Amino acid sequence: MHGLGGGADLPIPAPLAIAGGTAALALSFLVLLLAWRTPRFATTGGERTVHVALAAFLDSRGWTLTIRTLGMTFFCFMLWPALFGPDLLNNPTFGVVYVWLWVGIVPASLLFGRFYRAVSPARTLHLFLAKVAGRPPGEGIRRYPAQLGYWPAAIGLFAFVWLELVSPQANYLGSVRAWFACYLAAMLLGGAIFGERWLERADPFEVYSTLLAHLSPWAHNDEGDLVWISPLRHLARVPGEAGLVATVAVLLASTAYDSWRESVTWIRFVQSSGIDQTVLGTAGLLTAVTVVGVVFMAASMATRVEESVDRWQVPRQLAHSIVPIVVGYMVAHYLSFFVQVGSQTLIQISDPIGTGANLFGTGGWEVNYWFSQHATFLATTKVVSIVTGHVLGVIAAHDRSLEILPRRHQVAGQLPLLVAMVLYTYMGLYLLFGA
Repeated sequence: MHGLGGGADLPIPAPLAIAGGTAALALSFLVLLLAWRTPRFATTGGERTVHVALAAFLDSRGWTLTIRTLGMTFFCFMLWPALFGPDLLNNPTFGVVYVWLWVGIVPASLLFGRFYRAVSPARTLHLFLAKVAGRPPGEGIRRYPAQLGYWPAAIGLFAFVWLELVSPQANYLGSVRAWFACYLAAMLLGGAIFGERWLERADPFEVYSTLLAHLSPWAHNDEGDLVWISPLRHLARVPGEAGLVATVAVLLASTAYDSWRESVTWIRFVQSSGIDQTVLGTAGLLTAVTVVGVVFMAASMATRVEESVDRWQVPRQLAHSIVPIVVGYMVAHYLSFFVQVGSQTLIQISDPIGTGANLFGTGGWEVNYWFSQHATFLATTKVVSIVTGHVLGVIAAHDRSLEILPRRHQVAGQLPLLVAMVLYTYMGLYLLFGA
């Protein structure tokens, strides 16, 4: 997985996992049809104000500056092994990028909200450059085009997962350095032209974190107050803008492709085809993203909608329902990997350039293999994660469908999307346990 090894662990029987998962999803949909007749997340409200003292502290300039300083300090520290460390897998740069950042962003955003936005070195550098230029960070030379939406982030996310899953240079420092140099250049140049809006819609990590943060219990209401909120109500507030479907398709399909590329079928095909592995990998990843996106769009549009609703806008309005599925896939596929390789990275980071140092006292720690040693618990967690993600996705899609579908089509109109989600469930469980 992600240039550092596979994420597969001790499977349970695929037929049992697949049958149970799809049955649970179908049953959940039937219950929703009977018990959930009106949209519940379309209106404002349903929030509880965070205690004034806690809110004042978390929203304070001092706390914001502290978190941003810590993020920038860690970034500067990681430049040391990235630029001067050995080009070997025991360099902590690989674990920090492929494990702590890419996988760790999931629990961090679910627990703390817009985590990456708070610590982003790209945003910190943008704020610094804006201050030097004497202009507000939110302002740029031009207004960010609405038609761009999330498309820059979707492209950036695809570029990152291509580096992780396809590039033969994924485990070489030169490739990682080059990717992040291009990333920072694009973020700072775009920020100078379009202001902070560019970072909100183009930074692949910030967009990913913000989407995940819509499943966190933290939010700000219209008045700017920090509030507690139901994760599903929070999820319904994801802006349905251009490129959102592409963004969630990349996130979902990349995890599915990561499972598929480790399968015996794919490995045999690559070895016997005679075609360059990078070409095949790129085609496979593109195909996975395209299939996920096209299936979702077709299912979303295969129904009658209110006359006031543009059919081509429906996929955008329903795309937020894919976010819980992405979380389920990430937890199922990378949980043990995150704990195992993440703990290994914690050991490696004490010796950033391979001199035998023990800067943080973690050099003598042991790698945590707990999940790999408890196969039944791990396998159960995988199934529960994928099924829970899909059930939450069905709930989110059902609530939005009640809002945009005519009453006479509110049952039949949701069936294509249900079929798509059952297909995603089948695909996820099959790739995870049976491929």
